[in-house]
Amino acid sequence: MITGATSGIGLATAKALSAAHARVVFAVRNTEKGAAVAAALPGETTVKALDLADLGSVHRFADEWSEPIDVLINNAGVSVPTLERTRDGFEMQFGTNHLGPFALTNLLLPHVTRRVVSLSSQAERMAKLNLDDLNWERTPYNESRAYAMSKLANILFTAELQRRLIAAGSAVTTAAAHPGFVATNMTGSTTGLAQLLTRLVAQAPEAGALPVLLAATGDIPGDSFTGPERLLHMRGGAELIGRSKQAKDADLAARLWDASEAMTGVRFPAGQLPIPTGEVSA
Repeated sequence: MITGATSGIGLATAKALSAAHARVVFAVRNTEKGAAVAAALPGETTVKALDLADLGSVHRFADEWSEPIDVLINNAGVSVPTLERTRDGFEMQFGTNHLGPFALTNLLLPHVTRRVVSLSSQAERMAKLNLDDLNWERTPYNESRAYAMSKLANILFTAELQRRLIAAGSAVTTAAAHPGFVATNMTGSTTGLAQLLTRLVAQAPEAGALPVLLAATGDIPGDSFTGPERLLHMRGGAELIGRSKQAKDADLAARLWDASEAMTGVRFPAGQLPIPTGEVSA
């Protein structure tokens, strides 16, 4: 299951998994577009409506889902230049990139059998997580800072989710993936120096999908962070990479989890998790 799989890294990931004979579920806002791109793939596909900027949509999606999910890939994300709000009143980047996937993952966990993957970024190294103003109600809005904060939240979520899964006795594992510098719809509107760097350095979505595929299917430890191999982990191949000191802060991860539960009203479903008895990948 891949969120935001109609373009960019999500679509490249879907194409690779479909070519490997996986059934791919497109969890997307635009189901008409999703159906068109899914129809071009060789394997079995399903298209379902999901808007991560609307918790009502997230709940409807989860309520209607009843099948096992081998791997859930939280791929969808946004970056917006001005302060916008989700349907529930959250700052758009934090709401779409973290709170939506947070709620979706916890609601779907009883169906997940193998792994949860979240797309993050090395932008997390530049983030400052203000737990007193996660919704940007008092802090002057800045697109880059808001994006970096949401990407740090993705890694902290991955770590705390793994801790909770282990404590619950589940064999499901987590991973975060940094796709590198990729030319997508999010980078296509850049100008000036950023546009020049995109033209010279950015890699294709197919290359950016490699760390995601490693995170989703590789024989890697729980709470792994994957990224490109070259150019300071900005392009080429896929390998395990490091993370910032704050991304390793277990207390910060736990506090963010508590805040996320309070904001979304969704909690970790410890008592509902299936405990696999067969062999699973670590």
